Amino acid sequence: MAKNQEAAKTEQHTSVIQAPKFQTATFTIIGTAPYVQNKFSQKAREAMHEKQAAGSQGKKGKTRTAKDFKECCEHAKHLTANGVCGIPAPAFRNAMISACRTVGFKMTLAKLSVFIEADDFDADDGTPLVLFKKGKPRYTELAVRNQTGVCDLRARPMWDAGWEADLRVRFDADQFGIDDVANLLLRVGQQVGIGEGRPDSKNSCGMGWGLFAVKGKKQ
Repeated sequence: MAKNQEAAKTEQHTSVIQAPKFQTATFTIIGTAPYVQNKFSQKAREAMHEKQAAGSQGKKGKTRTAKDFKECCEHAKHLTANGVCGIPAPAFRNAMISACRTVGFKMTLAKLSVFIEADDFDADDGTPLVLFKKGKPRYTELAVRNQTGVCDLRARPMWDAGWEADLRVRFDADQFGIDDVANLLLRVGQQVGIGEGRPDSKNSCGMGWGLFAVKGKKQ
């Protein structure tokens, strides 16, 4: 009798959890402001590793080597195995999640609902990348202030306004419609930004860099 009751309960069960309905849309974005990149390079990681591995003996008798600004600029780029520059895909996803604050949409839901598909990956650290369709980086030196308050010079690659990329956004259609995604991306391009000096920078109000317009969409 007990087995028959369990079987009946199993047959009567109705599923309340639906499978996710993901869709993908492609947006062409065009930079309306410069984009500046600052990758934490392999050389910097190796230097940090060496310093930490040396412990308390690390500073004794160590001379400070001259900074190669051109090399620093090159190491700040995200490059594929073929030497092609790209923008970290997580930068767009993080920016879209951040933009949800402007419209009162729960960021915790957005984290589960919107993703950026990678064109390729960084050959050094595996970062997913969105590749440039248009635009070349140029060398630039920026005056910055360290956390200690000391001024410093940093060499970074800068893409002038007019850079272009195709962005493939995969989204949960139960949470967002295609127009929602497009409008959220518009807010990223006009209010949040990506890269160094963006308006939504955690450490400052930014330089107005990393902004873009959305040219078109394909689903």
